[in-house]
Amino acid sequence: MIPPAESLLKYDNPVLVSKSTDRKSAKGRPLRVSPQQPADSSPVPPPPKPKSATTEATKQQNEDILNAILPPREWTDGNQLWVQQVSSAPCTRTDVVHLEELLDTKLQQRQARETGICPVRRELYSQCFDELIRQVTINCAERGLLLLRVRDEIQMTIAAYQTLYESSVAFGMRKALQAEQGKTDMEKRISELENEKQELKKQLNEQKAKCDAVEKRESEKRQVEEKKHTEEIQFLKRTNQQLKTQLEGIITPKK
Repeated sequence: MIPPAESLLKYDNPVLVSKSTDRKSAKGRPLRVSPQQPADSSPVPPPPKPKSATTEATKQQNEDILNAILPPREWTDGNQLWVQQVSSAPCTRTDVVHLEELLDTKLQQRQARETGICPVRRELYSQCFDELIRQVTINCAERGLLLLRVRDEIQMTIAAYQTLYESSVAFGMRKALQAEQGKTDMEKRISELENEKQELKKQLNEQKAKCDAVEKRESEKRQVEEKKHTEEIQFLKRTNQQLKTQLEGIITPKK
């Protein structure tokens, strides 16, 4: 496994926890912890001055809380298991300034976006916040635990917003696909209606032509009938007049 990448969170030197030979042993031997040796040799520091039991207990308690808040990193290199715990060294103002400079450098190196959603920026700021929690926990464990609650609440809120964002994106994609499918169906329906409209227009024109032809034929026929009817009336009138004249001539006595 590749060793973990460099982080803004300050860690101690990696410690060798176990080897493959230790895992194959029949009896559970205690694991020997051997810290990674630095490349250059340095003089052996003088032994520390004895401290009170209360101070040692408080320091050990703070370290346990620190390891609970920020668990150590583990990775394997060949057949060796390495563990790297969070540093318990107190920080100074210079360390905070250096952390800020390192954060800005990392943001520029990894080309994090200044606005909008950016996983790189979020990861770096999360590491920076963990480092601040580490620095505060060393001086005051209760304050570090409170900051841990704040961090967990922020992460839970961000996770909720991320879930909401992903669900909204999925919903939007489904709606877009449905709209695209509906658009295709509507275009097909529009094409069918256009063809039907053209066919109906064609039938309408044909019916109009037939109607005009029928009207013209009926008009001509009506004119012929009217002319014939008028001639018959005139004939009947003349006949009636002649019959009337003849009847009057018969009825009227001669002088």
